[in-house]
Amino acid sequence: MAKVENKTSLIDRLAWNIIIPVALLALISLYCIYIAALGDPSHIGSPIKAVVMQALWYLISIVIVVIVMQFDADQLFKVAPIFFGIGIFLLIAVLFFYNRSVAADTGAKSWFKLGPVTFQPSEIMKPAFILMLARVVKDHNDKYGHTIKSDWLLLGKIVAWLAPVAILLKLQNDFGTMLVFIAIVVGVVLVSGISWKIIIPLYGIVIVGAIAVILMVVTPGGQAFLSHFFQAYQFERIKSWLNPSGDTSSGAYQLWQSMKAIGSGQLFGNGFGKASVYVPVRGSDMVFSVIGENFGFVGCVALILIYLYLIIQMVKISFNTRNAFYSYISTGVIMMSLFHVFENIGMNIDLLPLTGIPLPFVSQGGSALVGNMIGIGLILSMKVHNRDYMFSTAGDF
Repeated sequence: MAKVENKTSLIDRLAWNIIIPVALLALISLYCIYIAALGDPSHIGSPIKAVVMQALWYLISIVIVVIVMQFDADQLFKVAPIFFGIGIFLLIAVLFFYNRSVAADTGAKSWFKLGPVTFQPSEIMKPAFILMLARVVKDHNDKYGHTIKSDWLLLGKIVAWLAPVAILLKLQNDFGTMLVFIAIVVGVVLVSGISWKIIIPLYGIVIVGAIAVILMVVTPGGQAFLSHFFQAYQFERIKSWLNPSGDTSSGAYQLWQSMKAIGSGQLFGNGFGKASVYVPVRGSDMVFSVIGENFGFVGCVALILIYLYLIIQMVKISFNTRNAFYSYISTGVIMMSLFHVFENIGMNIDLLPLTGIPLPFVSQGGSALVGNMIGIGLILSMKVHNRDYMFSTAGDF
């Protein structure tokens, strides 16, 4: 695709409608982590140290965002296989050099430990997979167009690229993260141009299969069959979701405490700095409970509206882009962010089963923040470089 001269300054071309809500979420993150550490210093560390560490991760992430923004569509297309290869290498490496203490606590072999720092490579794999998936779809559509036969071929390619990621995550016992990759695939398939004659029955089968799995969990025979695919703690999480008040002293304890904290905030919350209800892993997975306890229903709605605004702005940029490759990337980033928000908030209020899915830009943790900020960098790249390309009906760069 031919490039056109663009005299607009970089400052004017930045997507401030993306940057501002992310900055607000960063401030909320530092506050929530501070409050969570007040209530659980033995697990999270001292409040000041926890906040400083998260702030450092934000600074590192900002540098990464600035770097990612420099890549235009041509360059991202070329480096996608490299990033994907690095991601696969890290997913393999973590199977041998995983954090033993985390694995003993959670059963997941998905974390590196480098001195005092732990790191989850699957978080970096998410944007790498989005780039590779966008490249595969763009390349296929340019070569084959859309027929029922070519659409099935494209679907096969997507599954083939997902397969190694799924296998490695299964070996790590990280089913929650696998759900994020499935959400990314679902979104990209919807915008890939694949015929609805394929998508509708296929998604119908997936939905029926998911319902069948949930029903099987509550029966002895179903559990015996599913035990070949899931761990015992995963059964406990689904049981806790279906009956959160059934065993509040063990399996459902974390969920029950989260709901107690959120419920205690009622309409307007208990005020700044409150951490009267103990919630395990509150700084990361259950960080939404801090908002509920401190700011109540109003605060929870305000946070959701910030996320909604951010997602809407991402969608607008996606619609405005004149580059098919960029549109596939943005769809992947949107689905990744949307699933994270929906799953994390849902599991905090018993709408969905507990998983290790962090709340984007708010939960404590460096690897998740870096992965989400790379996604923001890709969206900003789209806005910065979009005017560099003239519209082409041929679908070229």
